[in-house]
Amino acid sequence: MEDASSDLFGADETTGAPVGQDPLNPGRDDKVNRMGTDSIPRLITEFAIPSVVGMVVNGAYNIVDSIFLGQAIGYIGQATMTAANPIMIVFMAISMLIGAGGNALAALRLGQGDRIGAERSLGNTVTLSIIISVLVAILAFSPAINGLLTLSSATPEVWDGARVFIQILSAGFILQCIGLGVNNFIRTAGAPIRALLTMVIGTVVCVLFNFLLVMVLGMGVVGSALATLAGQAASCISVLWYFIFTKNVPLKLHLRYMPLEGRTVRMLLSLGLASFAMQVGAAILNLVLNHQLVVYGDMHAIGAEAALASIGVGQRIGMFTVFPLIGVAIAIQPLLGYNYGAHLFDRVRKTLWYGIAGATIIAVFMWAVVHLFPTQIVNLFGLTDPELHDFTIFVLKVQLMLLPVVGFQIVGSNYFQATGQPAKSIFLSLTRQILFLVPLMFVLPVAMPALFPQYTGLDGLVFAMPVADFLATFTTAIFVIIEQRRINALEAGELQLGEF
Repeated sequence: MEDASSDLFGADETTGAPVGQDPLNPGRDDKVNRMGTDSIPRLITEFAIPSVVGMVVNGAYNIVDSIFLGQAIGYIGQATMTAANPIMIVFMAISMLIGAGGNALAALRLGQGDRIGAERSLGNTVTLSIIISVLVAILAFSPAINGLLTLSSATPEVWDGARVFIQILSAGFILQCIGLGVNNFIRTAGAPIRALLTMVIGTVVCVLFNFLLVMVLGMGVVGSALATLAGQAASCISVLWYFIFTKNVPLKLHLRYMPLEGRTVRMLLSLGLASFAMQVGAAILNLVLNHQLVVYGDMHAIGAEAALASIGVGQRIGMFTVFPLIGVAIAIQPLLGYNYGAHLFDRVRKTLWYGIAGATIIAVFMWAVVHLFPTQIVNLFGLTDPELHDFTIFVLKVQLMLLPVVGFQIVGSNYFQATGQPAKSIFLSLTRQILFLVPLMFVLPVAMPALFPQYTGLDGLVFAMPVADFLATFTTAIFVIIEQRRINALEAGELQLGEF
C-alpha cells in the first residue's frame, strides 16, 4: 500500500507532473514525498530528535528568564513572572491559532500532492501573523492592560514589573509569531534539523542577552524582556531566510500567496483551534490558579507573593518537562497529516503508536530527573528561604506525580488536529485544563483540609494537578480506542473519508 501514494496525486495534463509539484524541478518535493514511503521509525526518529530538542530549547526562554530574575532579584522576580504568565499565554494562543493551524493545513495539502495549496497556507499564515501582532501591541499599550493584570491577580509588589514585561514583549510580538509559529513549516517541509537550528540560535542569543542585561547591567525585568525579544528576533530572521532565500526547498514564501484567501483562512483557523483552545485553557487555568494562590497563600505561613513564586516555579518546570512531549506530537504531525491525506491508514496507525511510545519514554525520564534532583532544580531559581524552598520541592513532586502518562494524552489529542478532526482535538485539549483542573482547584482546597487535617488549602491546589492528569488521560484513551476502530474501517473500505 505504501507504494500507491503516487497514484493518489493527480497528474498535470500538460507536464505529467503531480499536481502542485514543480515540473522544472520535481526533485524539490522528494523530501516531502518520502513521508509516505520511508520507514516510519526512521522518519519519526529523524523528525522527533530535532523537534524535541527544539521544544526544550524554546521552553528554555521562560526558564532562562526565571533563573536570571530569581538570581538577580529573588522570589519577587518569580512572582512577577507568574503574574505576567496568563496574559503572555493568551498572546501565545493567538500565535498558535495561526501557526499550528497553517502548518497542519500545509501538511494535509502536501499529502494530497497540492504544493501550491501548502504555499498559500504559508503565505496566509504570515499575513495573519502581521495583522494579529499589530492588534496585540495596541491592546498591550491600552488601558485594557490594567484590567488584564487585575484578572491575573497581580499584587501591588509585582504590578509594575509585570506590566512592563508584557508591553515590551507585545511590541515585538511578530517576532514570536514567525520565530515560533512559522518555524513548524520548516519541519513540514522535510528539514527538521534546520527547524531546530532556528530555535537554538534564538535561545543562545536570549541567554547571552539575559546575562548581559540582567546580571551585568542590572536591568531586572526590563532586561529580561529585551533579552527575550532579541532571541525571538534571531529565530524570526532564520525562519524567514529559509523560506525566502534558501534554494530548492519544498515550500517557499511568495508574495502572490500572501493575500488572504477565504477558504484557506477558514481551514487554517479551524485546524488551529485545538492549539488555540489548549493555550486559552492554560491562560484561564493560570488566571484561576493565581487567584487561588493569593487567597490561600495569605492563609499560609509563606504568604501570597511567596505562594505565587513557589507554585509559579513549579508550573514553569512542569511546562518545561512537557515541552519534549509536545515536541514528539509536533514531530509526527506532518507524518500523520501527509499519510492521512494520502489515505495510507496503516502508516497513520503506526505513526501514532510509535509517537506515543516515544513520548512515554521521554516522560518517564523527565519524571526521574525531577524526583532525583529536586533540590538542585529549585536552587537554580533563587528561592533561598528554607520554608519556601521545601514547599517548592513538595510542589514539584506532587504536580509531576503522573507525568509518565501525560505523553499519551498530549500525542493522542494532537493526533486529531493532525488528521483534520479539530473538534475532537479541541475537546481533548480542554479536558485537563478546563473541564477537570479548574473545578478541582476550587474543590480540593476545601475538601482536602476537611478530610485530611494535615494538609492546607494551598496543598489542595497542588494535588489538583495530578488528579486532572489522570482524568484527562483516561478520557483521551477512550477517544483513541474509538479512533482506531474508525481507521480500521477506513482501511477496509467500510467507511469513506470526508473532504478536509
